[in-house]
Amino acid sequence: MSVLDNFGQWKNFLSDRLQHAEHEGMNHDAISNLATEIGGYLANHVEPKNDEEKILAELWKVADDNEKHAIANMMVKLVQNDSSH
Repeated sequence: MSVLDNFGQWKNFLSDRLQHAEHEGMNHDAISNLATEIGGYLANHVEPKNDEEKILAELWKVADDNEKHAIANMMVKLVQNDSSH
């Protein structure tokens, strides 16, 4: 089973990677840029596996570069908030 099959698993996977990046000393801007690159890769190469990913893919498709960066930042914030509760 892929981490993309379930949105909760995907968020947990992102949270783990985010914590690792922060532990390794990556700053917020680097994490934000990496999240945007990952979002672009997923949008271009990975078929959405669930409703949440389909919504994100549709939003990504219509977003300009600034909006894509904002979407990526919101995903980072989402997993940060989930891991702090």
